[in-house]
Amino acid sequence: MVRFDPTRPDFSPYGFSCVRWTPTPMPRGDRHNEIELNLLESGSLVYLLGGRKVAVPAERLTVFWAGVPHQILDFEGLAEYFVLTIPLAWFLQWRLPDHFTQPILHGGTIIEPDGGCFTSDRARFELWSEDVRLGSGERCHASLLEIEARLRRLALSVAADLPRRSRRKSPAVLDQRHLSRAEQMACFIAQNYTQPLTAETISQHVGLHPNYAMALFQQTFGTTLIKYVTEHRLSHAQRLLVTTQDLIVNIALRSGFGSLSRFNEAFRQSFGCTPREYRRLHQLM
Repeated sequence: MVRFDPTRPDFSPYGFSCVRWTPTPMPRGDRHNEIELNLLESGSLVYLLGGRKVAVPAERLTVFWAGVPHQILDFEGLAEYFVLTIPLAWFLQWRLPDHFTQPILHGGTIIEPDGGCFTSDRARFELWSEDVRLGSGERCHASLLEIEARLRRLALSVAADLPRRSRRKSPAVLDQRHLSRAEQMACFIAQNYTQPLTAETISQHVGLHPNYAMALFQQTFGTTLIKYVTEHRLSHAQRLLVTTQDLIVNIALRSGFGSLSRFNEAFRQSFGCTPREYRRLHQLM
């Protein structure tokens, strides 16, 4: 079984994979440019995902874009769970309904409205895991067709649940009172990264001295406040590059960067290519 490696490079790809993971509290957030599916047979786990604390329940298929920083904070009642990853470009090629893809591309989490599909899902994940392990092109192609069909059925379930969800808060998103000071800072960043942010403004929001806030954040998440802000801005820019035709300079500004040159520099440092090259490789519009 696989577990998170905290030494892995940021945005190192997993590619098309389907394996059983051993859950462990993660000392820092992980980011990779795939859509991730989770299936727990029992228990639950809690992510800090895009600045929100999200509880993933057992027996319900869960989907999110792993380009958004995600970090396991806690888990209980499970020794392993299924993790399936699909490259973002492949996912976009399926052109699933907007009500399903747009929340995912904007950092949301899709959770199966009920657990009625768990028995068949568990059998599917076992089969997909074996297909990927064997590495046969035909078997992997068959798995991808089945995964696409499963996500289309999930999109139908989500659409049917939309009227009810619009009247209530998603039970997966936990209340702010359950967050530590460091987690509150992460949430504040996730909600305000497109605005000018400094260590002073972030620490003021949670009532801490800037030096203490910076030390606490780094101790909790293994990264600096400013780097965490930049990661959110880059993730936002990625979404816009893939899903819009907007000018790159406008994307830089809409993502919270003060200048195009700063955006280009940060993007190249993180992804090894320019925003223009990234768009050419991934945009399907």
